[in-house]
Amino acid sequence: MAAAASLQLCRIMRPDDANIVGNVHGGIILKMIEEAGSIVGTRHCNAQNGDRCVAALVRVEKTEFLSPVFIGEVAHVTAEITYTSKHSLEVQVKVIAENVLTGAKKLANKAALWYVPVSLQNVDKIMEVPPIKYASAEEEEEGRKRYDTQKMERLESKAKIEEVVLSAPNQEQHTVGFSQSSLIHLVGPSDCTLHDYVHGGVTMKLMDEVAGIVAFRHCNTNVVTASVEAINFHRKIKKGCVVTVTGRLTFVSNRSMEIEVLVDASSLVEAGKGKYRAVSAFFTFISLDKDNKPLTVPCLKVEGEEEQRRSEEGKARYLLNKAKRLEDKANQQ
Repeated sequence: MAAAASLQLCRIMRPDDANIVGNVHGGIILKMIEEAGSIVGTRHCNAQNGDRCVAALVRVEKTEFLSPVFIGEVAHVTAEITYTSKHSLEVQVKVIAENVLTGAKKLANKAALWYVPVSLQNVDKIMEVPPIKYASAEEEEEGRKRYDTQKMERLESKAKIEEVVLSAPNQEQHTVGFSQSSLIHLVGPSDCTLHDYVHGGVTMKLMDEVAGIVAFRHCNTNVVTASVEAINFHRKIKKGCVVTVTGRLTFVSNRSMEIEVLVDASSLVEAGKGKYRAVSAFFTFISLDKDNKPLTVPCLKVEGEEEQRRSEEGKARYLLNKAKRLEDKANQQ
């Protein structure tokens, strides 16, 4: 059995990584997390005989942005394979932000990502994953439970794919139609893997940018990513595709905003195939003042049955996450 692999990447945060007040974009952090996961996963899956392969991202579990990262800090991204099934592997990633002037370090992010190895000869061929060694049978069983849970949730998410029906543009502030935003991007070579398919980190960065625009339009203040619900990669996006990234508010609490982000893709060279849903996720943003302290978020004006339904579903997710945070806090004491 192959030993568990780990990797660390380091990079100083530059001005073009951040917003106008110096907070590093959540999309930049997500892209770095995915790069580390992809490298450690691809290395591990090629540690055996057979077709050469690359680890393709299929899911990112709920990701918490625990502390803001600023320009000039060094991000240390550590990735480790924590579970393997026959055809997939889990990579857990931590991001430590270091102030190089004072030496102070803080835990900025934690994430769990799931990959499948695809053959370089045939992208539709899923390769087998070399097993890893576990410290105990209990550790392996916990990993198997996480695997079963994410597999079920991925299937449920895929079954719920629906056409994007945007709210009508609305000039009234704090409505869904006022802040909803879309970004159109032509996939080029620099966005892609060796297969000519888009890096998962590139897609997540675009999603975070759109979610940030939606949050800013609603609050008109500095906004930052607080967390991301599970990101599900339903289908691959190939070089030459046009992707449309759409963001819309679903629920607003006193201090946070939930934004649904959907990624649809269509091929320029294979027009007959039509548009398809590639990725979906929910981002949570918070509003900050000039001292990076949370601000109260304006209430969302919900209109119509569809917006009401999405708002109620968002509230249920918010209350579930809040209860889980309180439970985790109690367990740590």
